[in-house]
Amino acid sequence: MAQPLTGVEMPTPEVRERAAFQLPGIVMFLVALALVVVGVAGGAMVSDTGGPLLVVPVVLTLLGVLTFRGLLAVSPGEARVLQYLGRYTGTVRTDGLCWVNPLTTRKPVSTRIRNHETAVMKVNDADGSPIEIAAVVVWQVDDTAQAVFEVDDFVAFVSIQTETAVRHIATSYPYDRHDTPGLSLRENADEITEKLSAEISARVRSAGVRVIESRLTHLAYAPEVAQAMLQRQQAGAVVAAKQRIVEGAVGMVELALSRLADQEVVELDEERKAAMVSNLLVVLCGDRATQPVVNTGSLYH
Repeated sequence: MAQPLTGVEMPTPEVRERAAFQLPGIVMFLVALALVVVGVAGGAMVSDTGGPLLVVPVVLTLLGVLTFRGLLAVSPGEARVLQYLGRYTGTVRTDGLCWVNPLTTRKPVSTRIRNHETAVMKVNDADGSPIEIAAVVVWQVDDTAQAVFEVDDFVAFVSIQTETAVRHIATSYPYDRHDTPGLSLRENADEITEKLSAEISARVRSAGVRVIESRLTHLAYAPEVAQAMLQRQQAGAVVAAKQRIVEGAVGMVELALSRLADQEVVELDEERKAAMVSNLLVVLCGDRATQPVVNTGSLYH
């Protein structure tokens, strides 16, 4: 029987998340404000004279505006991936106001916990029976640099890889064991979900995603075989019930004969014992209530 793929070979990530250089936002806001105020005030003072003295206020004002551009507000549950001239320079995870290089581009990445539920998929299990299966996976971005630079769209990547893992798990195990050794999708839900989580984790690890949990949300035979499989399950249940009834009936007959012999209530020859056993088994194992016949004669007539 095929086993689930837990060691998926994915490319080694080329970048790793690291903290970006940042300064306190309030302090830099005051510095930027001071530069703009001084520059504007100085420009107003020397505007009448003009000449080279006007260059200094203009430069201070531009520096203040550029400093303002370096201010960055980060919300809780969000990170910003910084790039300078196409090169990754770090990630800002601390929420609040901070200051970073004003020439960098900042890409927001949500670090909140998310869930993805697959659509109901129709696949064949390990026995070749068509089944319907769906799952939900709870995940979170663990490495923002890998999530941005290792894949085109990490949300779509998680979606596709989750569906692939669910399909592979469904084809690796039978829906029911049918008295055969091994795991089954229906009877070993905990073990199957552990293997599903391990496979999804292996598939999305290179994208900087951490899988928190995964669960099967839908599992059933496909409609075209559901009725036949239901009859098979019912037949198995009937056989198991009959087996229990027969085992109990044989024990009761054995107990009855033993009690009759020990207490010397009546002596029976082998033929009468066989008749008694037959009658008791009919009474105990029959599907319908038996109609007793009262013998008004002797034991042998």
